[in-house]
Amino acid sequence: MSADRRLVAVLSADAKGYSRLMAEDEIATVRTLTAHRDAMSAAIRGYHGRVVDSPGDNLLAEFPSAVDAVEAAVAIQRRLAEANAALPPERRLEFRIGVNLGEILADGERIYGDTVNVAARVEALAEAGGICVAGAVYDQVVTRLPYAWDALGEQAVKNIVRPVRVYRARLDGQAHAHAPAPAAARALVDRPSIGVLPFREFGVTEGDAYFGEGIVEDIIGALATVPDLFVVSRNSTSRFGQAAIDAKAVGRDLGVRYLLSGSLRRSGDRIRVVAELADAESQVVLWTDKIDGRADELFDLQDRLSEKTITTIAPQVQGAELRRALRKRPESLDSYDFVLRGLHLLYRLQRSEFDLAREMFERAIVLDPAYATPYALSAIWYSIRHGQGWSESLERDYAEVARLAEAALDRDPFDARALALCGHTRALIFHDYDGAIDLFDRALAASPNSAVAWVRSSPTYSYIGDAAEARRRAEMALRLSPLDPHLFYTYTALAFACYTGGAFDEAVSWGRKAMSQSPHYTANLRFLAASLAAAGRATEARHVGAALREVEPGFRVEAFCRRYAYRDPERRAALARHLIAAGLPA
Repeated sequence: MSADRRLVAVLSADAKGYSRLMAEDEIATVRTLTAHRDAMSAAIRGYHGRVVDSPGDNLLAEFPSAVDAVEAAVAIQRRLAEANAALPPERRLEFRIGVNLGEILADGERIYGDTVNVAARVEALAEAGGICVAGAVYDQVVTRLPYAWDALGEQAVKNIVRPVRVYRARLDGQAHAHAPAPAAARALVDRPSIGVLPFREFGVTEGDAYFGEGIVEDIIGALATVPDLFVVSRNSTSRFGQAAIDAKAVGRDLGVRYLLSGSLRRSGDRIRVVAELADAESQVVLWTDKIDGRADELFDLQDRLSEKTITTIAPQVQGAELRRALRKRPESLDSYDFVLRGLHLLYRLQRSEFDLAREMFERAIVLDPAYATPYALSAIWYSIRHGQGWSESLERDYAEVARLAEAALDRDPFDARALALCGHTRALIFHDYDGAIDLFDRALAASPNSAVAWVRSSPTYSYIGDAAEARRRAEMALRLSPLDPHLFYTYTALAFACYTGGAFDEAVSWGRKAMSQSPHYTANLRFLAASLAAAGRATEARHVGAALREVEPGFRVEAFCRRYAYRDPERRAALARHLIAAGLPA
């Protein structure tokens, strides 16, 4: 069999009472089934899915993401409810739907594997007209879609060895496509949310109207990969069309905090695209930009705008959310607010503030025990404490790193940021390079535009001696997030990659940039001092070495280099020579 494996979301559906209806009136039942199946197929295509098979009263489909699959399932149930309302109660054909996420084996148009089987078993737990999802799906959509859920716990299902965690969508209390999202549903989305409105078009011929639609599709797809950013589907925003809008009303209608809108204007053979990000509540414009080009560059313009949007919106939103969190009273903060406050304090690297960052992450965990990020950031906190020379017990800190990293991945095995942070600690602390790279691969498969995943993976390639790949990954992170508030970390990764590759002057240049932003970050100070020594700039090396000793008075070269994450002992030995040349005590 010629087959390939891939990660997909699988939707399984079947009709309740189909055999009874066929026994009573075959022709009418087949007519209803055909109409229902057409509606279901249209909904699946509308959310980027593909119908794999539809034997009898069953239907099987695959989707590139769990969000698309659940949105399609909800759209299906809404469409079928409308169609059934026109039928006598005894002739209504209702479907149960189950959704699962995992790896499948594909052979041509067919798909196989436990992921498909579990989707069918989860479907059997749904009520007629209802939706049930496996735990892996719930973990992906709970903060991204405005639907309420009932936890059904772990279910033992036929022919599946391990119990399956199952959740039921509460369809009677969710936002509808043409009505404001209920407050209860919006409350579930306690992290930043954004709606991308159709771009207004001026002077554009009818034949080029697809361009504005393509821009919105590309931007939504790019933003959907940003961790902790809930992005409303295009189906929900498309009705706002070309007319002028009231940002506050639209934000309230969609249940989102931010709105991205724009315009497309043609003049002769030139086209200008303007985009604008606004806070829907305060109606303050947070960011605006424009791109000009020729009419024959439509797709290039589309790509450039999508790239610029993804590289600038994430830090703009994070900055706005941090300002919002800092204005709140502590008793009114939610889990995401505590994460933002903790991040704000973490990299200031002042001891009292650093300790408070850990408290912020702990409070985030208490408020939302299923949220993976504060566990991953807590693991990073312990690894930074070790790196800064503040650890009271390395063994205890190492144990906490392992425990918290595992807890993060248990809660969300597809969270790109958690995967990347845990991968970094696995390489740095435990020297498990293969395991770390596997986590980085999973992170980038889940979120190819995650600057965090790119930059956190860079040092591991330096550890194993692949300086070129380490540099490429850090440069990709810099391109994806040039306005990152913690850019000193990216500069440090670039400096480390250059040092590893023997480009000492370049390493010094990046290290100086990092030091100008964060003068107390010991990971940068160590390699800046070593790079200066290796470049023969002894006086400068000793100045940086002295700055390192002020931050970490107990630093000793031999103890540090003996356990450092470089895989090659010759690299550790060379690092020791350079650090000693920088005036640091052996």
